[in-house]
Amino acid sequence: MASQELLPSHTCGRGAGGEGAFNQQRPLHIALLTHSINPRGGVVHTLELANALHNADHTVTIMAPAEAGQTLFRDMPCEVQLIPVAAASKDTVEMVASRIDAYVSHLTSTLQHQHFDILHAQDSISGNALANLKERSLIAGFVRTVHHLDNFTNPQLATWQMRAWREADTVLCVSQLWRAHMRSEHGVDTQLVHNGVDAERYSTRTDASDARVRGELNIGMNKPVFLAVGGIEERKNTLRILQAFIQFHARMPAARLVIAGGASLLDHNSYSREFHTLLRESGLSFGAGQAVHITGTLIDADMPALFRAADVLLMPSLREGFGLVVLEALASGTPVVVSQIAPFTEYLDEALCHWCDPSDADSIADAMRIAASATRGAALRELAASLIDTFSWQRSAEGHVALYRKHLAESTSALADATT
Repeated sequence: MASQELLPSHTCGRGAGGEGAFNQQRPLHIALLTHSINPRGGVVHTLELANALHNADHTVTIMAPAEAGQTLFRDMPCEVQLIPVAAASKDTVEMVASRIDAYVSHLTSTLQHQHFDILHAQDSISGNALANLKERSLIAGFVRTVHHLDNFTNPQLATWQMRAWREADTVLCVSQLWRAHMRSEHGVDTQLVHNGVDAERYSTRTDASDARVRGELNIGMNKPVFLAVGGIEERKNTLRILQAFIQFHARMPAARLVIAGGASLLDHNSYSREFHTLLRESGLSFGAGQAVHITGTLIDADMPALFRAADVLLMPSLREGFGLVVLEALASGTPVVVSQIAPFTEYLDEALCHWCDPSDADSIADAMRIAASATRGAALRELAASLIDTFSWQRSAEGHVALYRKHLAESTSALADATT
């Protein structure tokens, strides 16, 4: 994993912005903070943004908590700082508290010798750590992206989630849906900066990994293959995906359902037990090469081939920040079944996807049948190419940099007012 030499500089505190803070053209020193080394949507966003910012000649440092022996799931061209944390506790509150403390300890030390113009939290764990540092006047402020908000029943988790954006000086969202939610529910004005997709990484071009991935997953010539990404979670609507697949499989026994990913810090055990109970009761075979294959986390380099191996991506989510895997699937030439709700309705239409009602397994099954019988053609590829061009990580990085510079200018102005 590539690493840049640490920059000798002062703390990012009252002097945040450092020398040249008024120069709106100079490259920035940016720290992107995320909650995990695993391939979750917010973490992928962090890495893709880091790569695009690095390619635009900014100095980027990624920070992420990691247990002993863990590494980031993807090699990066910029500096990566892994923050040592204890093995995740089964008690979510205890786990989150320990990771906030680990972040605070790491940053308190790091800011003594490394300067950042921007500290950008992508989640509640790092957001609370930065809020603690701001409260202690060790940093002047920070940026926070709200991808989506969870419905926590635990009051401490709910408090931490709110504090992580409430204390931020600049709040970004990746969809109009969450901008509207933050404004209507919390009275917070946010800035919109979309996700992107790497069209070089995700494309219709096959390579040696395609045959290998199909072989390792034992997909063979079975058709159609439905793919769900994100593991077994209520938010991903995996239980209704299974209900819909049971209907589809009764009519087409050769069909396969592959459920990939699922590394999460949150507790989804109750929902997972409900899913597995239904799977056993359905009588469907499960495992590699069987009707239902739950793969767990896969090698990151294999994801483009996995999208190409699938006949249809299933994304009937109940709640998403943006839905990055939809763009990745479309870039790979794979048709998608998607919930007819925001944020998907912000950037998709019936020419690009097959809509479904995520609350209705029958609706999902109907969309699966239509999508599986549709022909992958030049029309979809052409429409997808136009969409992908609109949502590039380069454009996303440019939008971020403009907002970073605005954040710096406002911070500098506020500091000047406070000292006069």
